[in-house]
Amino acid sequence: MVTGRALHFVFKIPDRKLTIKFYREILGMKVLRHEEFAEGCEAACNGPYGNRWSKTMIGYGTEDTHFVIELTYNYGIKEYKMGNDFNGITIRSKEALQRAHSDGWPIKEENGIFVLQAPGGYKYYVIDESQPKNKDPIEKVTLFSSNLQKTIAYWKNILELKIFNQTEKSVLLGYDEDQAKIEFIDIGTEINHAAAYGRIAFSIPYAEQPEIQKKIKDNGYEILTDLITLDTPGKSSVRVIILADPDGHEICFVDDEAFRQLSIPDYASEAVLNRYIAKEK
Repeated sequence: MVTGRALHFVFKIPDRKLTIKFYREILGMKVLRHEEFAEGCEAACNGPYGNRWSKTMIGYGTEDTHFVIELTYNYGIKEYKMGNDFNGITIRSKEALQRAHSDGWPIKEENGIFVLQAPGGYKYYVIDESQPKNKDPIEKVTLFSSNLQKTIAYWKNILELKIFNQTEKSVLLGYDEDQAKIEFIDIGTEINHAAAYGRIAFSIPYAEQPEIQKKIKDNGYEILTDLITLDTPGKSSVRVIILADPDGHEICFVDDEAFRQLSIPDYASEAVLNRYIAKEK
């Protein structure tokens, strides 16, 4: 049995200054930790780039208790073409809409739900309600599927997520009622990830990672990066395995024990991020 914990969604961002403004000043998230890297990630955490890059973890609470966002910035890359793989992230926040209105940030509406668009084109669906303080405002990540039955077979039967809601064209899955969920909507056509594709991350106990690896191999599914240990300068090393579902959506499973050490908030690192942003033209 997989004991999973939803952690974060990874975006590659083209404009770090404007993006950080959006997350801090519009959505109202807080920088939890920021890390700079001299070269690309062995598990392609920053995409297929071998250049210098940075990672900023940002959210409404610590990574132990909240689903957060990982913003990866590749120095020198100013644009990522979007495909049809990502729909949006749903949050519950009256305050975000108020801040967007005060700041003049564009607010759109789709099917009765307000939409804020982050730099790079990523959508946030905002429910106009205040979330109780003890609950995470981030409710779900919505991706597109080319074949809902194949998606369900993979995420439910192989990765062992539970189904919380299902219709003819959509399914809502997760490891626990109190965690952020992942939703898939069937669009009946091939999924194109283009260059802006993201990645969703979960943690599982260290001992369960080889079991996931074996299950994926035995059932003929794709492993993008086999079990590998990743180092973060001055912080804990973590073991990860990177998978791809039938539509090529990337999934990271990191060992929970080491990740809890790596993800301890480093609020002072926000000053490092601010210094680098100040240098950008």
